[in-house]
Amino acid sequence: MGSEHRLRWNSASIMLGGIIIVGLLDIKFVTWAVFGVVLYLMFLEACRLFNVETNNLTIYVVVIWIASYFFKEPVLLIFLAIITLASRLAYDKSVDKREFLPLLYPVASMLFIWSLYLHYGMKSLIWLLVIVSVSDIGAYYVGKNFGKTPFSPTSPNKTLEGVFGGVGLATIIGAIVIAYTSNMSFFASLAIALLTSIAGIFGDLFESYLKREAGVKDSGNLIPGHGGVLDRVDGYLFAGVMLYLLLSL
Repeated sequence: MGSEHRLRWNSASIMLGGIIIVGLLDIKFVTWAVFGVVLYLMFLEACRLFNVETNNLTIYVVVIWIASYFFKEPVLLIFLAIITLASRLAYDKSVDKREFLPLLYPVASMLFIWSLYLHYGMKSLIWLLVIVSVSDIGAYYVGKNFGKTPFSPTSPNKTLEGVFGGVGLATIIGAIVIAYTSNMSFFASLAIALLTSIAGIFGDLFESYLKREAGVKDSGNLIPGHGGVLDRVDGYLFAGVMLYLLLSL
């Protein structure tokens, strides 16, 4: 168990180092390129979970992400992709209906996260990182020490106590960070952190559901000690959408 924890921490440290470098550079092209690589890796894992061929869809994802660099509202591109795919389906019925799924998860979510950066800057991504990571850490340690009540059959290891502990901690710390680094009131910051944290919990739960449906333990094995890329960022895919919508208010 000790070696497994060391492996997880080593992988996490490397990923955190990369995130810090990207954050400090805060260069649009670098952020876009890094997000693009992460998106492509998640897309491959999602296609395996959905049991979908990647051949045709890869073109859609590459074109969408290249276009997202130039669009003011990248989230609208997902509708263009869906309309195009639906048109092919109506024209010759050659499209597997499951091909729509990877466009919604994770492609649409990543377009929302990219839009966060474009409209609200690197600090919004820091808010997202703080809220989801603190929620994960809080849920793990509170659940491990005090958890007794199962949260959902989809993820038997999660407990209600852990979820409340993680969301509570993320709400408080997230609200402090948002209020300190913006002109929003503490009450508004508290509401944003709370709803974003809850969304992150269900983002993690949704990926657990997909893995159970696919009959696999992890979405992949790219990250030592953590599994796949989706295993590491699942919470962010729901939380990023929620945070973007809340800030748009």
